[in-house]
Amino acid sequence: MLASTPILLPIIALVLWTLIVQVWMVATRLPAISAANLGHEAGERTSELAALLPRQVQWKADNYNHLMEQPTIFYATALALAVAGDGSGLNLTLAWLYVGSRVVHSVVHATVNKVMVRFMLFGFGSLMLVAMAVNGFKGLL
Repeated sequence: MLASTPILLPIIALVLWTLIVQVWMVATRLPAISAANLGHEAGERTSELAALLPRQVQWKADNYNHLMEQPTIFYATALALAVAGDGSGLNLTLAWLYVGSRVVHSVVHATVNKVMVRFMLFGFGSLMLVAMAVNGFKGLL
C-alpha cells in the first residue's frame, strides 16, 4: 500500500525543511528591506534586490531557491520508488542521506556560506540521488 511506504517520510521531511527555510528567509529579508528603506516594490526583481541587501540576508533566499532545484528530482525519484514498491531498505537509507545532506547544505549556505563545504555536501547528496535513480531503474527492468 502506497500510504505505508517508508520513503514518503523523507519526502515530507524535505518539504518541511524547505518551508522552514522559507520562513527563515522571510524573517531575515523583510526586516532588512525595511532597515534599508527600500519600500514595497523592492522585491519586484529578485536579482536587483539581492544587490541591495546584505549578503548574509541573501544567502537564505539563495538557499531557498536551491531547494526548488535539484530536490525536485529527488521528489520524482522517491515517489517513483514508492509507487514501484521499492521505497524501503537501501533506497530509504539513501533518501534519508540525501535529505540530511540538503539540511546541512542549507545550514552552511545560510550561515557561513563556505562554497567548498557546500560543494562537497551537494556532491554527496547528488551521489545518493544517482544511486536511488539507478536502483529505481534496475528495479523496473
